[in-house]
Amino acid sequence: MTTPTKASPSRTYEIFARWSTISYRHGAWVLLAALLVAVACGIYVSRNLGMNTDTTDMLSEHLPFRVNMKHYNETFPQDIDTMLLVVEAPTPEQARTTAQRLTERLKTDTTNFHDIYAPTAEDFFVRNGLLYESIPELAQITDRIAAAQPLIAHIARDPTLPAFADVLMRAVDEMNKGRSMELRPVMGGVSATLDARIEGSSRALSWQSLFNDEAQKNKYKQIIVVKPKLDFSQLLPAEQSTTALHAAARDVGITEGGPIRLHITGEAALAGEELKSSLSGMEIAGIITFVMVGMVLYFAMRTGGLIINVLVCLTMGLLLTAAFATAAVGHLNVISIAFAVLYIGLGADFAIHFLLRYREVLEGGPPPDEAIRVSGGDAGAALTACTITNAIGFYAFIPTDFSGVAELGIISGTGMIISLLVTLTIGPALLRCLPQPKFKESMPKSSVGKVLELSLKWHRVTYAATVAAALAALVILPQVRFDYNLLNMQDPTGDAVQAFRELIAEAEDSPWHSIALVKERKEAEDLAPRLAKLPEVSKVITIQDFVPPEQEEKLLLIEEMALTMGPIAISPRPEPPPGDIAARQRHALNALAAALNRFIKAHPDHSATETARKLKSSLASLFTRLDIASKDEQGKLLNSVEDDLLVTLPTALQSLRLATEAAPFGEDDLPVELINRWHSPTTGEYRVAIYPAEDLNDNDALRRFVRSVQQVAPNATGAPMVSLEAGEAVVKAFVQAFLLALVGIIIILLILLRSLKYTILVLLPLLLSSIFTASFTVLLGVPFNFANIIALPLLLGLGIDSSLHMVHRSLNNEMVSEVLIHTSTARAIFYSALTALVDFASLMFSSHQGTASMGIMLTVGLTFTLVCTLAILPVLLRTPAQGVRA
Repeated sequence: MTTPTKASPSRTYEIFARWSTISYRHGAWVLLAALLVAVACGIYVSRNLGMNTDTTDMLSEHLPFRVNMKHYNETFPQDIDTMLLVVEAPTPEQARTTAQRLTERLKTDTTNFHDIYAPTAEDFFVRNGLLYESIPELAQITDRIAAAQPLIAHIARDPTLPAFADVLMRAVDEMNKGRSMELRPVMGGVSATLDARIEGSSRALSWQSLFNDEAQKNKYKQIIVVKPKLDFSQLLPAEQSTTALHAAARDVGITEGGPIRLHITGEAALAGEELKSSLSGMEIAGIITFVMVGMVLYFAMRTGGLIINVLVCLTMGLLLTAAFATAAVGHLNVISIAFAVLYIGLGADFAIHFLLRYREVLEGGPPPDEAIRVSGGDAGAALTACTITNAIGFYAFIPTDFSGVAELGIISGTGMIISLLVTLTIGPALLRCLPQPKFKESMPKSSVGKVLELSLKWHRVTYAATVAAALAALVILPQVRFDYNLLNMQDPTGDAVQAFRELIAEAEDSPWHSIALVKERKEAEDLAPRLAKLPEVSKVITIQDFVPPEQEEKLLLIEEMALTMGPIAISPRPEPPPGDIAARQRHALNALAAALNRFIKAHPDHSATETARKLKSSLASLFTRLDIASKDEQGKLLNSVEDDLLVTLPTALQSLRLATEAAPFGEDDLPVELINRWHSPTTGEYRVAIYPAEDLNDNDALRRFVRSVQQVAPNATGAPMVSLEAGEAVVKAFVQAFLLALVGIIIILLILLRSLKYTILVLLPLLLSSIFTASFTVLLGVPFNFANIIALPLLLGLGIDSSLHMVHRSLNNEMVSEVLIHTSTARAIFYSALTALVDFASLMFSSHQGTASMGIMLTVGLTFTLVCTLAILPVLLRTPAQGVRA
């Protein structure tokens, strides 16, 4: 084994040797000054550092898609930063009446909301709803109402369970006699209502569905568009408005576990839920991570004093960097807040290298002040090179269009400079003031070095394995993709995410649609059919679509319906006659069951037989439940069944009566709130909504839809455009930044190393680890996204640091690889990377998918960085190097 001989000191070596020596000699004064500076920085940051959670500010406002979005926001300001309230109920009647009550309640709260709009719950659409039906459909509704009128009138006069069961029994008997009647919707609805009540829940029967001759669905939705007042100075800007929403929901009877549910989603709600999910569990994860980092540092340092030194340097560096961020930028955004994570990963690297070099020198026997001078000079020279390359890597983001990362670059790049100064100022001072550990004079081979000897021993195998792995990675590399769907980054179990995905799946009213603005009505009339012809488009809506055609013919049918219905009014429930009410209710249901049984036996192949069997089975289950219940329980159960079957009848009759009052109307007669959302009162522009034909959760479908629409309407905007264009802008920004960083780093390395060969040797592990990491994103099914792409600057910094430390130590101490892998440099690279791995691995278990993917990316990337730096690079450095100054 060759004994290393030290090359002549460089100017950088002398500067930091003196600097660290002065800090060591005046340690008490340095620490006192550091304490005062830390307190001042803490106070300054707490009072002045803001938080900007508005994600729209993270990309340059000069990008075309942001210009289009800004114009749209100025034209229709009521549509930005909105929440979508989804009122979900078992019947359309309950959904509409609850949405109306909630809308009225929210309109009184001007403290928390700018605007409330319930498009389909307004009386205008209830009154004129029949005009939006086609003439054939309207004729069928009229016929059904005419056929059902006697039955409806009978139940309206006597809205009780016996009367309802009697009417249904007679209808079944008529069908049994051969009369053509469509009873499947009503029998299916009654069966589902009974089953729900037997299971202990409530599912009211929808009379509106019966009038329309439709099978009742499991749930109905009403959407309310809410524009909350947001406070972007708070971590959760919509928190106060969300609290007010929940309070209003309770006021109108929406309770936890009740049949009517409220889901809050939309842009503002999704942003708040995303931030909450990214922060949830961080407290416990932080404690676990802190303990594990402490364990790693113990194995690296072996003494409590050196561990404290690392932690104090990290804390001081974080405070100073935060103070710089406050002074230079004034706020953090949801991306630049990651500077703390980046600083921990890279700042610990600085402290570990310095302290392990100090320990290595001290083990040789010199006094502490001489060990400080040597380790300060050696580490200072190497860390200066790392600082310059890291700072260039971060500063390269400043000129990009991704201002969110540009701010991160300013803060983190300067943080690297701060970390260098803190490490070589506070570190020596702490070594002077903390108790000095006793180190052995002989330095045995570390376990890390013993493992690394294998790659040198089997260097031909290492070469072959590296080439094979690189070729395999290059084959996989073209499959690397970027996920533009912001929804895929969030916690999939979040209520806002689930509600939004359901709305997207219902393409009829999907909030994920594109919008084109035109100046003239004629332009809208010309553009809409051209867009509608695109195969990627399902439908196009303009304000003209809210004025139904053929109104005169439809009004004639509606008048006929009104005459057929007559003045039907729901009577109050009559006082029950003396006697056993439950017995009369049970008797009526028994009669209905008998009628169903007769029909099933007589017509086993009838189209309604299967539905009749289900209803008979539901009645049998109800009878079984009644037979084992007490008399009081029987009465309560049957009264609940009566309520479930008849509770929506008054609302349905009122809506039907209101629908017969329809009158002809034009565009000027539409509700003002509706007009203002389709024809801007400020600019006079018209809104054209373009709905996709495919599921935009698929990135290829998203791209097809956006590009297809842009060919016809180049200035179209909306969520699909923003997602795709923002993603491409982010990718472009990172490519641009990495090219700038690579050029800058190459130039600096050539200046520092004065050798093309060793510059390539520094960059080669970074290139290999980058290829391996990118290919593993394909194998693991973890594409790049808006969150995990932020991991790339850290991987760049750690990759450059690690390989530069190895090459620098090899050159300046003229070491061959067999000695190099047993030095403090190799151990420092291993333990600093392991510290970062422990720090970031906990992110993989986050419920926020973007954070989890960042944890996976960092863990995989750091692992490959370690392998390439400690296993592959020493094989490439096997030939003794000529001394080169830093």
